[in-house]
Amino acid sequence: MDEREYNMAEEVKVFSTWASPFALRVIWALKLKGVEFDTVHEDLINKSPLLLQYNPIHKKVPVLVHDGKVICESLVILEYIDETWKQNPLLPEDPHQKANARFWAKFGDDKVMQSIGGGVLLKEGKEQEEGFAASMENLKYLEDEIRGKKFFGGETIGLADIALGWLAHYLDIVEEIVGLKLIDQEKFPSLAAWKQEFANAPIIRENWPDRDKLATKYVAMREANLGKGTPK
Repeated sequence: MDEREYNMAEEVKVFSTWASPFALRVIWALKLKGVEFDTVHEDLINKSPLLLQYNPIHKKVPVLVHDGKVICESLVILEYIDETWKQNPLLPEDPHQKANARFWAKFGDDKVMQSIGGGVLLKEGKEQEEGFAASMENLKYLEDEIRGKKFFGGETIGLADIALGWLAHYLDIVEEIVGLKLIDQEKFPSLAAWKQEFANAPIIRENWPDRDKLATKYVAMREANLGKGTPK
């Protein structure tokens, strides 16, 4: 049985929502690996019994189901995918390089996403100014790390690129909504170049969520958080 026949024989399902950057990571990784899968689209306002069964602790997407085995949390899922399907590796063999990739992936979630999402998109006034300053500091660390490289993973897309990949699409929408520029060619030339390189990779570009629909969702989130509306 060749690799393609083996992939087709497996049951691989991804529980996702159309807007989730976390679920998008899993979809990117599977497509980069050439793994065939089914997508189960969830409505987080009316979560399916299966999602609640598979992820009873967090009750959220993404969830990967592989031949009956359930894996939750996007960064954990990415490592499972990389260890299960060896083609097009997301992590390097070298232990230090592997640890470094994991560090930047977690830094992206713990620092970059939190400061931009929670500190810029969902705030205004002085709180937003503080969030903007924190975001710029965090982006400076990324600029220093990506300098001289095509991707965080080197010459090919790796774990850290996938984890930080939301910056190449979602960030433009955030900047447009709040009227602030975070990544530009002058301040962060290497990060800006990576952002364009990543966004234009075929498998990445083909799977972005609809920009207008995402913008509408984020405006509603912002207005609801600031007490100006109801989330959609």
